[in-house]
Amino acid sequence: MLHELTSRAARKHVQSQTTVYLGVDPSARSLHVGNLLALIGLLHFRLQGHTAVALIGGATGAIGDPSGRSTERNALAPEALAANVDSITKQLTAFLDRGVAFARARTRRRDADAAEEPSSGSVKVVNNLDWTGGMSLLEFLSTVGKMARVSTMLSRESVKSRLDSSSGISFTEFSYQLLQAYDFLRLHRDLGCTMQLGGSDQLGNIVSGIDLIRRANFIDAGAAAEEAKEDPAFGLTFPLLTTASGDKFGKSAGNAIWLDPSMTSPFDLYQFFLRTTDEEVEKYLKIFTFIRVVEIDAIMHDHKAEPKNRLAQKVLASEATELIHGAEGLGQALAATDVFYGSDLASSLKPETIAALDGSPSSAVPLPSLLVRLPKAAHLGQSLEKVVLASGLLASKTQARKAIEAGTVQVNNVRVPPKSHMRMIAESDLLDGRLLVLKAGKSVHKAVLLE
Repeated sequence: MLHELTSRAARKHVQSQTTVYLGVDPSARSLHVGNLLALIGLLHFRLQGHTAVALIGGATGAIGDPSGRSTERNALAPEALAANVDSITKQLTAFLDRGVAFARARTRRRDADAAEEPSSGSVKVVNNLDWTGGMSLLEFLSTVGKMARVSTMLSRESVKSRLDSSSGISFTEFSYQLLQAYDFLRLHRDLGCTMQLGGSDQLGNIVSGIDLIRRANFIDAGAAAEEAKEDPAFGLTFPLLTTASGDKFGKSAGNAIWLDPSMTSPFDLYQFFLRTTDEEVEKYLKIFTFIRVVEIDAIMHDHKAEPKNRLAQKVLASEATELIHGAEGLGQALAATDVFYGSDLASSLKPETIAALDGSPSSAVPLPSLLVRLPKAAHLGQSLEKVVLASGLLASKTQARKAIEAGTVQVNNVRVPPKSHMRMIAESDLLDGRLLVLKAGKSVHKAVLLE
């Protein structure tokens, strides 16, 4: 999981309890699996007794980090930004609290030393708008700006790459690293924070924060701002994961895999991890699960003996889904997998399967329903095309007709022959007297409940 440390002394430093922070950008109302590695990193620190601080960029999110981008971000409306901050705050708190019990269950030692496990650290979720929002430009320039060096700011890779591009970089984006550096300084002073976590593209911003803390400490001590012999703070970066094709991890056909179940269902999240390649699955098991390494070695041994069974991918998908969505979310994902991909749909369909698909807004992680409800009287005995359209399986009448013409539509996991425009939905098609499973192509499916 480790990409780079700003100092070798960081290893010794975290042997004692300290405060560690991770910043996240509220550019959407949910985080996505691209954020998951860093979140799990923060969770590891909390499990070892450190205080974990998750910082929401209510201020920096209004600007946008230029790191890894060739053009400037579109600014969010203040109302949208505030809504995103509120949503992600709840998401982070729930993840870090739920993750402790989940990880403990996987890492607890099965011997007499179990009692020696460190107690879990606390969690704080903060918003940098709280200290930046009321700060005037003159105050910022006379304090933070005075300690910054333009030559150092220009040397950051995120700035250099944009200066060399045709679009250049605005002063707004150029100032981003100062705002993030000030976050580190404030957390250092207010909470005793001595380590920042981030992706490998955040190294320059992290170093800017450490430099600002060093200069501020010297000024506070009444001395000249010189290089310190000891590091006042540290940075740790994680590798940026990409797929074999070079795409960012968590991007699927241009769509992010969100951690909010209302945006990406537990089933779709499970399927995302289930599609992991054999070349990547062992690495992902070590990164995205809390299974002990000795057990991962055993899983990989069994997986390599019969790779067609995809044992390692199933373990990865189950563990990641339960970490993010809890046991009920995993239950829904497994139920949907049985319904949409099971070889014997009739025997696997039980009342509890339908209940799992139906979701539960009152569960620990509110789960959306994966069922489309349609009136039975209006659709039984009607054409397949009409039901396909009403269910939302395909978006238009033209798409539905072409799919049926080509023979790519399935009813209850059985392919409908091409040119079956007159195919009607009969009582005998309904599973348990009310359920119809539709599929178009390999990955577009709907579970339809006729009531």
